[in-house]
Amino acid sequence: MELEAFVLASQYLSEVETTELINEAQAEQFRIKFLGTKNILKPIFDEMRNIPNERKKEFGQLCNKVKTLAENKFQETKNKLDRAKLNQFESIDLSAPAEPYNIGSRHPVSLVMEEMVGIFERIGFSVAEEREIEDDWHNFTALGTPEDHPARDMQDTFYLKESATMLLRTHTSPVQVRTMLSQKPPIRIIAPGRVYRNETISARSHCQFHQIEGLYVAENVSFADLRQTLYYFAKEMFGATKIRLRPSYFPFTEPSAEMDVYLGLETERDQRLTKGTGWLEVLGCGMVDPVVLKHCGIDPEQYSGFAFGIGIERIALFKYQIDDIRLFFENDLRFLRQFGPSNIF
Repeated sequence: MELEAFVLASQYLSEVETTELINEAQAEQFRIKFLGTKNILKPIFDEMRNIPNERKKEFGQLCNKVKTLAENKFQETKNKLDRAKLNQFESIDLSAPAEPYNIGSRHPVSLVMEEMVGIFERIGFSVAEEREIEDDWHNFTALGTPEDHPARDMQDTFYLKESATMLLRTHTSPVQVRTMLSQKPPIRIIAPGRVYRNETISARSHCQFHQIEGLYVAENVSFADLRQTLYYFAKEMFGATKIRLRPSYFPFTEPSAEMDVYLGLETERDQRLTKGTGWLEVLGCGMVDPVVLKHCGIDPEQYSGFAFGIGIERIALFKYQIDDIRLFFENDLRFLRQFGPSNIF
């Protein structure tokens, strides 16, 4: 038994000395075999009690040598593999081009809104934003449409269930009202945002859409100022050389007008969009009604102003030649990916 223990310990020593550890998997197997909780050296150490006293020291030194050599070999291998990993990381060329990755696409409505905002900012308009849940006074009454006014029938409204006077705004005109209540003229703002109307969803209309409304209030503001502002917009946005203003009606402007831009009839698309007239209706506008100015605490004898409103989806449909407004709200990736960086024009 004594001889067998010495022979087995010597065999383990030889195995430890000759084993080559090349990768992490081999190192881990070596650790489990010689240093793990159930390693093969434990039975050898247990034989110490059966070894004669005069040879215990010799046997103990042999067993300890096997264990120490196994520990050193595993640790050296681990350090070597760790250094190799570090050198591999440091050898990466950080100046090399990165791996290509997909870039998200801007929504076409956002693209058109940003372009329109930029046009008006270049001529001195600043952006004003407000809440989408409004009260009846700011959305209707302050704009010259009291409860019994027939103009309310022009807009089917979403009222909140909890309150008969709170609603989802039907236009961004309340932003103009709140601005006039909080600021003194001169005022020159545009109000982009989402609005809601209780309409049947179809290819040409939706219950939610986006608007940009503009307001300019100062001394001696005239209809000529309105026309020149809108002409600049039409030229920048559409490349139009001609616009026309047709008489219309809005409860908060007087006089009121609809603006058309001339596209011509050179292509089949122009023929279809303009219904054979060459003219495309773009927006509504007018001079701010003195009643609205009074509601907002502005003296109509001293100040005058103009306002206009543009449907963003309508412009986006035209710009990107889209024939169904519902595509803007369905989040179809096949549709949205068309507006990625390489496809924006």
